[in-house]
Amino acid sequence: MATGKIGVTTENIFPVIKKFLYSDNEIFLRELVSNAIDATQKLKTLSSFGDYKGELGVMDVRVSVDKEAGTLTVSDHGIGMDAEDIEKYINQIAFSGAEEFLAKYKDTANSIIGHFGLGFYSAFMVSKKVVIRSLSYKEGAKAVEWSCDGSPEYEMHEIEKDRRGTDIILYIDDENKEYLEQARIDTLLKKYCRFLPVPVISGKEQEWKDGKYVDTDRDKVVNATEPLWTKKPSELTDADYLRFYHELMPGMEDPMFWIHLNVDYPFTLTGILYFPKVKSNIDLQRNRIQLYCNQVYVTDQVEGVVPEFMTLMQGVIDSPDIPLNVSRSYLQADTQVKKISSYITKKVAEKLAKMLADDRKAFEEKWDDIEVFIAYGMLTDEKFFEAARKFFLFKDTQNNYYTLEQYRQLVEPTQTDKEGNVVYIYTTDPAAQHSYIKAAEDKGYNVLVMTGQLDSHLVGLLESKLEKTRFVRVDADIPERLIAKEDQKGTGLSDLQSEIMTTVFTSQLPASDNANFLVAFQALGTSAAPATVTQNEFMRRMKEMAAMQPGGGFYSQLPDSYELVVNTEQPAVRKIIDEASAALDAQVAPLHNQIEAVNKEIADTRKDNQSADTADLEKKVADLRNDEQRIVSGYAAKQPVVKQIIDLALLQSNLLKGQALTDFIKRSVELL
Repeated sequence: MATGKIGVTTENIFPVIKKFLYSDNEIFLRELVSNAIDATQKLKTLSSFGDYKGELGVMDVRVSVDKEAGTLTVSDHGIGMDAEDIEKYINQIAFSGAEEFLAKYKDTANSIIGHFGLGFYSAFMVSKKVVIRSLSYKEGAKAVEWSCDGSPEYEMHEIEKDRRGTDIILYIDDENKEYLEQARIDTLLKKYCRFLPVPVISGKEQEWKDGKYVDTDRDKVVNATEPLWTKKPSELTDADYLRFYHELMPGMEDPMFWIHLNVDYPFTLTGILYFPKVKSNIDLQRNRIQLYCNQVYVTDQVEGVVPEFMTLMQGVIDSPDIPLNVSRSYLQADTQVKKISSYITKKVAEKLAKMLADDRKAFEEKWDDIEVFIAYGMLTDEKFFEAARKFFLFKDTQNNYYTLEQYRQLVEPTQTDKEGNVVYIYTTDPAAQHSYIKAAEDKGYNVLVMTGQLDSHLVGLLESKLEKTRFVRVDADIPERLIAKEDQKGTGLSDLQSEIMTTVFTSQLPASDNANFLVAFQALGTSAAPATVTQNEFMRRMKEMAAMQPGGGFYSQLPDSYELVVNTEQPAVRKIIDEASAALDAQVAPLHNQIEAVNKEIADTRKDNQSADTADLEKKVADLRNDEQRIVSGYAAKQPVVKQIIDLALLQSNLLKGQALTDFIKRSVELL
């Protein structure tokens, strides 16, 4: 019997392994099964080179639970080890046998998974003792048994073993008895090993008998050794892709389409990525892409390997060229990873462009579902944005679709303002903003539908990327001012009339802590609405953007900003103006003149002496203005048509609710 100390360069290596080296102790099973697969693949490679002349026999990996003995065993019939191999690869921690093997057979080595010499030692995270029983493939080799209780001390001696390969026997410690449950082991094998290239056997198949499930004599193979992504796209049908998708994502609807990745230079990458059908924000779940390394599951935390926007997709990626840390649980962002990410972005963009070119109608039918992916990509990936210029689609209120170039050609002749900017008018709610849409379309404008979850962000991006372009929501202004083509027409009101009418309408606007209203007058023609409520584009965007940020920020605390635009040429409004002038001019004109006179006195005083005290004069102006507003407000309160015009405008913009709506209906009946 041989005894000795394991060669380590770090003190107390086992506590480090047990507590800190791996992020999750369940991955010990992945590591041990991966090593067993390695051993199997190595022997196949040696046999193919003629370096092993014997019979390969049954090449599988078995995982066995013995609850009574408290052991979990991983067995293979691969290359095996002799005493020299154990000394080299087990006793000298962090020396990787796979690395040495790959160096020799680098051009043809058959999917060697293990790249990290510490993988075996993950067994000590769940074990109080680990035993290795192994017989090497080498002619005349002696079988050996190695054991260690989690200290740097080990024992090794020769044994009798009649079958080539290795058994790793874990004596599970008291804290981890869950790993002696067959169901728990099967769950882990399903998670980590379901696509390994060598059959993995765990227990027996079961069947229903006498009211319960019982074991049969058939071995239970837990993995598919040739997953779909390892095959050539030309060998597969749509039915194959759909079947595989539902294996990965049970219960999901059919995906809209998929992309099969298959590249072997300048890196190796295979995989299948699916675009799921998205119904709502709830469906936008990340971590639906599984990362594999030579068919061994690594993680579903793929940020950095795939572009940010593609974390919303589903499927698998397999690459031996992605650098991983010792536990294979976290990805290291290096140059190779960035190349892979860029390649995936390129392939996705090429696929989308081809779909549009090959069958535009089918692409348009999918657009509402895939727009969120594309918008997210455009917002987060500069290269993808440039590629997306070819296949991003606008949809208008008539359900017509346009590429960016097509839409600009469509609207440039009619929707260019006096500054030379092409104005893109859009709606975020076609039903609620219907009257605004109709008014814009009656004027000959086209209105885009931008109801996507990310469209509020996308609008700002497109404005910055598209030359001389402005986006304006359809309710941001009256149609005549959405696209300023010339100087605005005058209101037709005198200064006194403007002052009176401002107070008439302002005094009857609803009071709210959540909304501010301004009143403006515009001569819009006799057929236009008497009044329209518009919402300031800049302030609305700032509030929407702020609402998406944690805490909301300054803009989210501000009230909504609206403007009531009164049409001075509309007959009902014209009548209000004339009647108000007749009723109020005699009382208000003297106050108006006094206010102007005192304001002039204030201005002259400050002109002569900047530090002059004008507080008394300013108080006089305030008192005069209060008198004026009291007179006009009292008059306006007795004019139901004024309130009716305001409420009609509020109703048009979905701002009339509750008691105000009830009062409006009652007043409407009375006016009839």
